[in-house]
Amino acid sequence: MRIIVFSILTSCCLLACNPITERLAGYEVHGVDVSHYQMQVDWDTLLTQNIDFVFIKATEGESLQDSLFIKNWEALGRRDVIRGAYHFFHPSVSIEGQFQNFTKRVKLESLDLPPVVDIEVTNGESATNIRDALKQILLKLEAHYKIKPIIYTNQKLYNEYLQNAFSEYPLWIARYNTIEPELIDGHHWTFWQYGNRGQLRGVVGDIDFNVFNGSLDSLKHLTIPALDDSISITSTERE
Repeated sequence: MRIIVFSILTSCCLLACNPITERLAGYEVHGVDVSHYQMQVDWDTLLTQNIDFVFIKATEGESLQDSLFIKNWEALGRRDVIRGAYHFFHPSVSIEGQFQNFTKRVKLESLDLPPVVDIEVTNGESATNIRDALKQILLKLEAHYKIKPIIYTNQKLYNEYLQNAFSEYPLWIARYNTIEPELIDGHHWTFWQYGNRGQLRGVVGDIDFNVFNGSLDSLKHLTIPALDDSISITSTERE
């Protein structure tokens, strides 16, 4: 009996500590991000719920490709929503290999968001090595897509490893709270991922909720202008 009671109390505590994410009021532009973890998304239903932008996981490391990236990317290309693609970055892994993994699969078009480098693991590297590796891939992506990439990270990692080193890049900061991100170098966030237990019709299970720090017109100005098709490889190409 004691074991059963303890199990129930533990479950209740976990639920209380990790509540459903409620949509934040006071922000004009809302978005979500997805990967294969969301499985099959009914985009026609999901996009009726005040969603202005969607980030999609494309790749990770040197060789991993998200199994649903192409399907989601192409589906959003046929709908009236701003889309973006992100790469889950490993600072200890070959920069060239990660660059090739992403660019071989992601073709960015007019009105797409800049490429995103998602850095949320350190791989045991020092702050200096992490910053150097991140700068290398950011520069390579900027040269390829002709636009400054976005950096995604959480508030703690940014303040500990990245502060004062990337002031020229738009930031997408994860802070699961109703209080906006606080970056100790004074850099302002562009996107804020404020929760990972959002609930929307059209997707089974949880989904990340985000807001943009500005108007919809400002978000559109952040997107990619017309590109020369020769600079990137179609996202439908597979190895």
